[in-house]
Amino acid sequence: MRNKKVAFLAQAAMIAALYVALVYVFAPISFGPIQFRIAEALTILPVFTPAAIPGLFVGCILGNIMGGGVALDVVFGSLATLIGAFFTWTLRKAHSFLAPVPPILANTLIIPFVLRYAYQIPDSIPYLMLTVGIGEVIACGVLGLLLYYALRGSKSLIFRNQVN
Repeated sequence: MRNKKVAFLAQAAMIAALYVALVYVFAPISFGPIQFRIAEALTILPVFTPAAIPGLFVGCILGNIMGGGVALDVVFGSLATLIGAFFTWTLRKAHSFLAPVPPILANTLIIPFVLRYAYQIPDSIPYLMLTVGIGEVIACGVLGLLLYYALRGSKSLIFRNQVN
């Protein structure tokens, strides 16, 4: 039992660290009204382990803070990632093409309001939904599914026993 808790915490911490590193390395394209957050590809990981849910949430919090995010962005941006990760986990036994849908929807619906009201970006909400949505489709839908298929076929995956 204790080993499972340690493994869970270690996985969550590694996922959080990887998310933060990707946000930091790709900071110029991770923020703003037209954003492509490569770290969002990691939102596919709840398919493999529930430890990805807190890992992605904490990683997003830290990434937003390190990126200079205002309080509303840190809170609501991170909640969008948490919601997306949780519902990806709930879809883990469904068809793999459905797994990226929750983070795409959560971020497309929440982040435009954050950008508009927390950062006073003058663009309209529908335009921001379009720009954020396109970035999410590419990051979660394309890169996330590529990551899914790469990890699914891995024999040495750290959480291979949890793959459904």
